[in-house]
Amino acid sequence: MNDRTLILIKPDAVRRGLIGAILSRFEGKGLKIVKLKMLELSEKDAKRFYDVHVGKPFFKDLVSFITSGPIVAALIEGENAIKIVREMIGPTNPKEAPKGTIRGDFAKSITENAIHASDSFESFLKEYEVIFGSNKN
Repeated sequence: MNDRTLILIKPDAVRRGLIGAILSRFEGKGLKIVKLKMLELSEKDAKRFYDVHVGKPFFKDLVSFITSGPIVAALIEGENAIKIVREMIGPTNPKEAPKGTIRGDFAKSITENAIHASDSFESFLKEYEVIFGSNKN
């Protein structure tokens, strides 16, 4: 069964010219990029996107960072896409991310970690709506 998931290439990776390198990894793994969009998140949308972290000490920094420049959002589809994409990006902390994962290869810090990926179907639905609106096509 094909799943869909959302990734965001974060401002640090966009600034460093890593959009193509990151997207090509998903295609190389046999996943399909169904929708692609470059945008700048407003503070309001960033707060909605990261609302699961409200009240945590790093929430303000997350919002500030994700709104610091353009991001690239991609809707990715494939068999077990959520699981495969999460494995491909690696742990949030780049010190724990193995070489060969996106964060292991490109992240500079826990904040500047190059990429976000939905961690569940429920997260995907909420995050997709913030980025692309309610139309799931």
